[in-house]
Amino acid sequence: MTTLAVGSSITIIASIATVAVVVVLVILYERYVYSEVRTNFIRSIQHDDDDDDVCIVGFFHPRCSSGGGGERVLWKAVQAIGELKGGKLHTCNTTTTPTTHEPIIYSNDKLTNCKNVCVVIYTIDEPTIDYAQITIQNVQKQFAITISSTLRIHFVHVHIHKHLLFAKPTRFTMIVESWNTILLAYHALRQVNPHVYIDTTGCAFTFLIAKIFGNCKVGAYVHYPTISADMLSMIYDRRPSYNNDGYISTSAALSFVKLIYYCIFAVGYGLVGSLCDLTMVNSSWTKGHIEQIWRVRSWFSLLGSSCSSSSKIHVIYPPVDTQSCVQTNNNNNERENIILSIGQFRPEKDHALQLHSFATFLTMYNKKDAMNDDDSIQLVLIGSCRDDEDAYRVTQLKQLAKELNIEQYVKFVINRPYSVIIDYLRRSSVGLHTMWNEHFGIGIVEMMAAGLITIAHNSGGPKMDIILVPWDYTKTTEYKKNDCIPSGCLASTVDEYAKCMYEIFSRINKKKEKEEDDNIISRIRDEGRRSAKRFSDEEFMNTFKETMLSSILFESSGSKDATMTSYVLLVTMCVVLIAILISLTLSIAV
Repeated sequence: MTTLAVGSSITIIASIATVAVVVVLVILYERYVYSEVRTNFIRSIQHDDDDDDVCIVGFFHPRCSSGGGGERVLWKAVQAIGELKGGKLHTCNTTTTPTTHEPIIYSNDKLTNCKNVCVVIYTIDEPTIDYAQITIQNVQKQFAITISSTLRIHFVHVHIHKHLLFAKPTRFTMIVESWNTILLAYHALRQVNPHVYIDTTGCAFTFLIAKIFGNCKVGAYVHYPTISADMLSMIYDRRPSYNNDGYISTSAALSFVKLIYYCIFAVGYGLVGSLCDLTMVNSSWTKGHIEQIWRVRSWFSLLGSSCSSSSKIHVIYPPVDTQSCVQTNNNNNERENIILSIGQFRPEKDHALQLHSFATFLTMYNKKDAMNDDDSIQLVLIGSCRDDEDAYRVTQLKQLAKELNIEQYVKFVINRPYSVIIDYLRRSSVGLHTMWNEHFGIGIVEMMAAGLITIAHNSGGPKMDIILVPWDYTKTTEYKKNDCIPSGCLASTVDEYAKCMYEIFSRINKKKEKEEDDNIISRIRDEGRRSAKRFSDEEFMNTFKETMLSSILFESSGSKDATMTSYVLLVTMCVVLIAILISLTLSIAV
């Protein structure tokens, strides 16, 4: 019996060792293939001898041609890299006072890699002859971003695999979607393998391909954690949401199973996060959750200074064109009775809450203030639709507006250029935002910078980073000179949003009737404009460039690191092989 048990144990050990050897062999093979891919790409773009030292920076952003805030971050990052290539280490707007920082001295190899940089963007768009030219033109048109003509940009089209992103699994959504992004990254890096891989879409599991197969230095700009403690808390509390169906939240057993599933996924999410060499996040809220979920990163700080550096998480607020917004309209008397909402038509944006709140507000306003057709208040929802699912969501919202009997006061503006947004920012009086735990809120900053009194959700980035002092409209005394002036409003429920709208428009219209300035309304507008300057394009560009150069991403890769890694893997494989032979020998002897 003992002999049989020993034999079984040895067989199990041999099986595990065999699997380990296979894994090592696969990694070695893939590393060789990806190394050849990188070498071949560099040869294909060579124009002179200096191109031997080209540094390829790859951005994983499959929907790079969309018009959302995430895409604006992508293209501002590309613009920043273009400035680094041209030797411009600091961005300064001539209309603002330049910031005074102590000069930072960077190593020569980092600056050399910046000068020899080449940008690659992975996209699911189908290739056309003039795709690159049209895309760059659209970036200029939509975001007012000009990319340096000296920066080489190559688009890697993985359109034949775009079904991986459009798959809509009904069960185990996060696992399936994460696996699909791994496959998409695998195919993408098989076409061009960069030296530096940067994910700007929140697809952390793609780090596995970039780090283990591609041997890349990995960076990430995280807009929103795939899973957070808030999501775990929502399942534990059995609260229904767009990602927690009612039939699950009402069942204790199903909620328990989903909680276990979420916990397992959170562990995996934390492990892949530890592969990141540079982590940038868009808000304090996101930083807190990433630090909590990617806690394994802090363990590496015990291994040395370089690991400690890579484990640090940097808050870099998204770029907002505050300058254009500030110049929209400084005469508040010319503003119209428009409530403006800016944001993509995604489920988490909760546009339905906006419609319900607006309907409740109109009921309150009409009861207390007679409203005629000339000064009727209008809700304008402006944003982009990514696909047919978003378009269908807009159709549902229009139907909801009809059911609430407010359709004559609601207008949808879809997929329009940035100039249209600027025009509405110039004309509108109030801004509206309703997403729970919004990671940041670029639209909120745009509205504040343009002088709109903005009502945002009392959670996430808007609460922690943007509207630091919300307006308490119940306060009867006037704000004094040394008081902290509110920069906007925060709300959570339909009634809270409706009440904020009512208090704002009551004062705005009284001001118009009396033709005199309402002190608090004007001071909120001014404070909102001042506060929004913290999130300007220039601030993003300077912080992004400084963070990139201070990290290890632009350090010379050298062949030594890659060779050493390969040697370690080979030695590991040999040790495992010897272990297998010994195990098999003992098994035969037994």
